[in-house]
Amino acid sequence: MQKATVEDYLKTMYILYEQQKDKQEGIKSVEIAKIMKIKKPSVSAIVRKLEKQGFIQTKPYAPVFFTTKGLKEAIRITHNHRLIEYFLREILKGDLKNIHREAHRLEHAFSEATIRRLDEFLGNPKTSPYGKRIHSFNEGRQ
Repeated sequence: MQKATVEDYLKTMYILYEQQKDKQEGIKSVEIAKIMKIKKPSVSAIVRKLEKQGFIQTKPYAPVFFTTKGLKEAIRITHNHRLIEYFLREILKGDLKNIHREAHRLEHAFSEATIRRLDEFLGNPKTSPYGKRIHSFNEGRQ
């Protein structure tokens, strides 16, 4: 499975996780499919692969739960995406309706060293242009 695919799934699952009031309810595959605009059987296949890689835990026909490793990786990926959104909006004055798509393309290309420097350059922003939390650089990187 490609690194970008893993990252896309983990970021999507994290967005759903963030929205939950009760973090113990888990993430439903049908919700992942809806956000990613793909069929549920495709999600099920990827979920099995993510479980084998140690990012999530699940049982057949049950919600998905992050492992510690998976949650850290999802936070790291989401941080990178939101940091790039912030850069595109605040520094390059990008159009709010386009920066999410652009950040998605860029997030897979930036190295960790570049992300660290960008975070420092921007003054460690706490909120994305869409009002979402940007975790600190070190969250998810231990």
